[in-house]
Amino acid sequence: MSRSTVQQPSIALEALGVAVSAGVPVVLWGSPGTGKTSAVVALAEALGWPAEVVVGSIREPSDFAGLPVVEAGKVSLAAPAWARRLADAGHGLLFLDELTTAPPAVQAAMLRIVLERVVGDIALPRQVRVVAAANPPGEAADGWDLAPPLANRLVHLDWVVDAKQVAQGMAAGFPQPSFLLPDEPVGESFRAVAKTSVAGFLQARPELVLQVPTGVTAASRGWPSPRSWESVAILLGACQAAKASPEVLEALVVGAVGEGPGIEFLSWLADSDLPDPEAVLEAPDEFALPSRSDRAFAVLTAVVALAVARGDEASWSAAWIVVGKAAETAPDVAALVARKLASNRPKGAALPVQITQLLPVLRAAGLL
Repeated sequence: MSRSTVQQPSIALEALGVAVSAGVPVVLWGSPGTGKTSAVVALAEALGWPAEVVVGSIREPSDFAGLPVVEAGKVSLAAPAWARRLADAGHGLLFLDELTTAPPAVQAAMLRIVLERVVGDIALPRQVRVVAAANPPGEAADGWDLAPPLANRLVHLDWVVDAKQVAQGMAAGFPQPSFLLPDEPVGESFRAVAKTSVAGFLQARPELVLQVPTGVTAASRGWPSPRSWESVAILLGACQAAKASPEVLEALVVGAVGEGPGIEFLSWLADSDLPDPEAVLEAPDEFALPSRSDRAFAVLTAVVALAVARGDEASWSAAWIVVGKAAETAPDVAALVARKLASNRPKGAALPVQITQLLPVLRAAGLL
C-alpha cells in the first residue's frame, strides 16, 4: 500500500464523509487558503445539518469548559451560544477551525468536547459531529503543536491542493464536493465484526497497543493507543458499510494510529484471509478453525460477536457449534469467547446439544 493515495483530494473528502457518518472526530491538515473550511461547510449542506464554526485563537478556555455562574447559591457552568444552538437542533457539525492557533490552555479545554461532546453543563446530542482544521504550526499565525491528548482523540487527514483541479475550477467554476456517506447508520453487526479484526491484530502485535511518540511533531498526529484503536474499529466497520475503497480505509486507519502501525494493521488484515462470519454462521458444521492463533482468535470472536449482535436463537446455536469445534483443537481460545456467548443467551433458546463436549470450556471460562 502506498501513502501517495492518501494525498489525493478526493480520498480526503471521502474519508471525511465516512468519519463524520461514523461519529469519529477528524482533523484536516493543510496549508492556509486551501479550501478546508469550504469543504466542511459543503459537507454540512450535503447532510442538511447546521454548522457552527468556532476558531480557537479567539476563544478562552471558558468558551469550552463553561463559564461559572452562581445562581441561588449553586455554581453552574454556562455553555456558550454555539453549543446551545447545536443542542437545540439535535444534530449538526461543530467545526473547530484553525486548531493549531489555539494555545495549550484552550486545547486542554477542548478535550472533553472532542471525546464526550460535553460543553459546560450541556451534553451535546450524539448526532453532533466534531470536525477540525489545522495548519502546520510553522504556517499558522502564532502556531502551536497539538497537545498529545487532543491529537490522540482525532483522526488526522492530509488536505492537499491539486493544481489541475484549481486551474479547472478557476476557469469553469469549482464543482460541489462529493462525499461518501452510508445510506443507513452503521449497524451493530458491522461494528462488532470490525472490533474483532482489530482485537485479532493486537493479539498478534501487543506491543502496538500503546506507543506514545517521543517527538513533539509526531505526538501531534495520529499514534496508537487503546482509544485510537477503538476509532480504527469503528472506522473499519463504517468503511465496510459504505463500501469504501481501500485507499479511503488506509487514509482513516493511518490517520488514527500513524503510518507504521496503520500500514502493518492493513497488511495483516489483507493477509489474514479470515472467513466471513456470516458464512460461518450459515454453515457452522463446515467450519475449520485456522491453525494460526491470531487468525483463530479473530474469526472466533467475530462469529460470536455477530451472533450476539443478531440476538436470534439460530445464530446463537450456530455459534455454539463453532465454539464446540474450536474446543477440540484450541480450548483456550474457545474459553475466551464462551463467556460472552453464554451470557447473551436469547430468551427461550434451548441449550446446545454440544453442552457435554463444552463442559471443560465452560469451566475454564468460570461459567460452571
